Amino acid sequence: MRGPARRPRLPRLPATPLILSVALLAVFLPPAPAAADARFARLSQAGIVAIVRHAHAPGSGDPANFSLDDCATQRNLDARGREQARRIGAAIRAGGAAVDRVLTSQWCRCRDTARLLDLAPVEELPALNSFFRTPSRAGRQTAELRQFLSDLPPDETAVLVTHYVNIRALTGRAVASGEVLLLEIGHDGTVEAVDEVLIRPRR
Repeated sequence: MRGPARRPRLPRLPATPLILSVALLAVFLPPAPAAADARFARLSQAGIVAIVRHAHAPGSGDPANFSLDDCATQRNLDARGREQARRIGAAIRAGGAAVDRVLTSQWCRCRDTARLLDLAPVEELPALNSFFRTPSRAGRQTAELRQFLSDLPPDETAVLVTHYVNIRALTGRAVASGEVLLLEIGHDGTVEAVDEVLIRPRR
């Protein structure tokens, strides 16, 4: 008996210029956006703003001789924090949203973070100032910040740079240095954290 007939072997075709072009594109095209970049794309949506805890600044609180007008008396970003702030800004830009305003606390570590993000002109907003040493101001400042967010035009993209205590009072969320929360501002002034992105400082 004859065995089953063998299928004829097809000749191997040489790679065409089209196939070679596709292969080269796969090598040289930039990689797809990372997960963090995809989340930052939400800033393009109406009513979404970002609030950032300042980048890495070693220590806690501020020295006893703290002065708002003298950065030398404050806890400041170190080299890791400055590099972290630049990477956060680059990730936000990679998300594709055009940022209209960057608002910041008047503390030097926040102002430096806001500047190093390199997203838009930086404006100081006292409602973002730390009340770590004066907790009695928490309620009033948080109310002022909520009002500011409620008054933002829904088509305006803003990034706010502030402190742990301010973000915790506003959202109820604990955040690490440099962590970004994406906030949805409701028509009734409600504020809800809808996503978070943490780009950790390099060691």
